[in-house]
Amino acid sequence: MARVIEGKQAQLRMAVTVLLAEGHLLIEDVPGVGKTVLAKALGRSIAGDVRRIQFTPDLLPSDVTGVSVFNQSTREFEFKKGGIFANVVLGDEINRASPKTQSALLEAMAESQVSVDGTTYPLAEPFMVIATQNPIEMEGTYPLPEAQRDRFMARITMGYPDRRAEVAMLAHHAGGDELAAVHPVTDVATVTAAIRAVRAVYVAPVINDYIVSIVDATRHHPDLRLGASPRAGLHLLRASRVVAALSGRDYVIPEDVSALAVDVLAHRILPTVEAQVARRQPAAIIRAAVAAIPLPERR
Repeated sequence: MARVIEGKQAQLRMAVTVLLAEGHLLIEDVPGVGKTVLAKALGRSIAGDVRRIQFTPDLLPSDVTGVSVFNQSTREFEFKKGGIFANVVLGDEINRASPKTQSALLEAMAESQVSVDGTTYPLAEPFMVIATQNPIEMEGTYPLPEAQRDRFMARITMGYPDRRAEVAMLAHHAGGDELAAVHPVTDVATVTAAIRAVRAVYVAPVINDYIVSIVDATRHHPDLRLGASPRAGLHLLRASRVVAALSGRDYVIPEDVSALAVDVLAHRILPTVEAQVARRQPAAIIRAAVAAIPLPERR
């Protein structure tokens, strides 16, 4: 993935972390900084089925989940799968679709299944939604509902590349397909096995208590009118297991948790009006809340 996305190691690592933690990733930034390329590169690198759903104001929920179509020859209804049936689903510019269409993803992201006309269809393994969205201030965007944001394990921003990385990008990719350099380094079966292995990473009771303390702190913070949900704590735990595994450990340490807190929690909270007027950013509020909680002592 780093062959086509220059100078964004932290973002690439977070994308892999979310994949192995069985989560979904929200990428928010201005157009043209590599959001779509990251999603496509991840899908190609695991040799998985990748589908792109271009979210537009006229997109219907059935375009995402699928629809039952009457077959004239068999005189029966047949289910035609929508774009959600893939290993990696790229929801491009998700906040340009109406909230009704955005809600079509809720069941799929939470339960890895789709229910249409009373029938439930399981999704592929692994299954990951990578959604890109433009900043809310841009024309033609809808804010994501709280329930939708809460189903994303993490939110990242790409940011502009530094000068060296941007020069390298011009040299490497100006002549053709920028994804041509991405080749599979593993397969879907191996990724699925890795996901199962990550579940076995040990989490001590004090780590669980530390995670709950962080989540609970957001619910009582004076700058927040909506804190993190119990699902946020579960996502923080799963992502911490992956970070521990990628670091070569079979146990989670407090630093794994604190390092992920901003990416996992900041998009779920809602600042108060006073905090917004004072321009206190959600990420800064989360950092302050985590810093106020003492790290558990190692034994």
